[in-house]
Amino acid sequence: MSFGKMNTFIDIVEKQKVLDEEGFSTITDVIIASVRAYREGRHGSEKWANRSTFTDATDLFCFRVIPGIKVTTAMVLVCDDGRFEITSVEDVKGRGMYVEVLAKEVVSSGTS
Repeated sequence: MSFGKMNTFIDIVEKQKVLDEEGFSTITDVIIASVRAYREGRHGSEKWANRSTFTDATDLFCFRVIPGIKVTTAMVLVCDDGRFEITSVEDVKGRGMYVEVLAKEVVSSGTS
């Protein structure tokens, strides 16, 4: 993966419970890391056809492994185009250099 293809800035976000002064817990988004990533939208290529088990995935993100941080399906990716729920995390070729994430775009149901 060349650095020139990684032209999308993403935030890796995790939801955490925080107690306020009165003892009530609220769920807030905490940014774990901000990185550059390669983003590929879902289309009719052979590569996406082979991923038919992940029918709900709308985008693929690929970025360098971040030392000390394990990306999981409990996290969310945020970029300029919206929020994406992680459905699958995979080490590319098992080398520990790049992480490939399949994600589903979060579409809000209400409009104001």
